[in-house]
Amino acid sequence: MARKHNGLLGVGGQRKKISRRELRGGGARPGNAADQQEARRELLRRMRERTARDERKS
Repeated sequence: MARKHNGLLGVGGQRKKISRRELRGGGARPGNAADQQEARRELLRRMRERTARDERKS
């Protein structure tokens, strides 16, 4: 098997080792699911308030 002498292997630094959990959608732990849901609800509430406020101004 011939070796490639013009390859760019190793150029640009090393990559971070990524766990399987991170590859499958992030490193969220099971215990944080309720906190994430609460954060989403809060974000939706703030967005709805903002759109309602903007509609009243128009």
